[in-house]
Amino acid sequence: MNLTAEQLSQAEAESGARVTPLRMIAALCILAVGVCILSFAMNSNTAANTDFISFWAAGQRLVHHENPYDGAAISRLEDAAGAHFDPPLLMRNPPYAFFLVLPLGFVGVKIGAIVWSTAIIAALMASTRLLWMMHGRSESRQHLVAYCFPPTFVCLLNGQTGIFVLLGIVLFLYFHSKKPFLSGAALLLCALKPHLFVPFGLVLLAWIVVRKAYRVLAGAAAALIGSCVLSFCCDPAAWSHYVHRAGAENIQNQFIPTVSLLFRIAVNVNAAWLQFLPALAGGLWALRYFGKRRDQWDWMDHGSLLLMISVLVAPYAWFTDQCVIFPAVLAGLYRAANSSRLMLLFGIITGATMLEVLFGVGVNSGFSYVWTAPAWLAWYLYVVQQSAPIAGATCTIPAGARCG
Repeated sequence: MNLTAEQLSQAEAESGARVTPLRMIAALCILAVGVCILSFAMNSNTAANTDFISFWAAGQRLVHHENPYDGAAISRLEDAAGAHFDPPLLMRNPPYAFFLVLPLGFVGVKIGAIVWSTAIIAALMASTRLLWMMHGRSESRQHLVAYCFPPTFVCLLNGQTGIFVLLGIVLFLYFHSKKPFLSGAALLLCALKPHLFVPFGLVLLAWIVVRKAYRVLAGAAAALIGSCVLSFCCDPAAWSHYVHRAGAENIQNQFIPTVSLLFRIAVNVNAAWLQFLPALAGGLWALRYFGKRRDQWDWMDHGSLLLMISVLVAPYAWFTDQCVIFPAVLAGLYRAANSSRLMLLFGIITGATMLEVLFGVGVNSGFSYVWTAPAWLAWYLYVVQQSAPIAGATCTIPAGARCG
């Protein structure tokens, strides 16, 4: 029996109605399983010896309107929770990040670990779902690589904030054309680690001016002001405490496995300012890159390379921070989908990195992870050179909105 177009449409709608609840249930099951696994792995002692403990301790101080950057006080909290850090592990995010850790001040370590893990997994699920939608809801499901992408995997294990930053980037990409105010507000999550986005940020400002996208700027300003008001309510002297602690930690003389540090070591290890030159050079390149493409600028396409360059030249970054390049990695995977050679190359890089993780190589263990950011960038550039634009990936943003 032949069906009319109207009947086909109705059948598809009914099918979608049946599938959507199943997908929602599946998503909730994934979230529940992930939380259970992390909760089982993160007993009180384990949770206390991950990066999570620094956020929990900061939250404990904030709910009592006390300085969350006080090393001695944080040390007492961490010791009581079973942590073994000397010196104590402090939250290094600026005061406008207090909104993220404040809820942890109302719960103990175990419950806090569960809440924190749930939030991280939910952020990862939201990021991958939105990226899948932006890439045309591809049946290949390559977006699921996010769950085994090594930096993301380590973020989950260590309770790091990199996945929240990833969510900020994804929300910006998703909303920038249809809901610019929300896209700007989402950039507050990127501001958790502003040093990762020097070239990206410069181009973003240039794009706002060229496109007169001032609602993006208004959204970012509103979110930043709101978070600063909250930080003032929690700790009126938060910024002076932060500046004092940043100076006391002497970060510029710590070993941080980045390309920027390698450059500084190669030229003059005692000249800390050299570590910022790659970011400056990257920013100048990014503005030139944008200038040549500003009339056809597409954040999903051109922004991918920009993200990778920004992380590569960051003056301060850890392996876990590389999870923010996943939108670019996924774009490369869709481009490389029909090439077994390109997919194999990605598998080799990712597999080698995952082996380091599984064999317990720490993120600050010498130069162990310095090679990963350049490797993924080189792979992405090779994919772009060898392949056509993303095959079959179409923007599915609702009608009336522009892609790019």
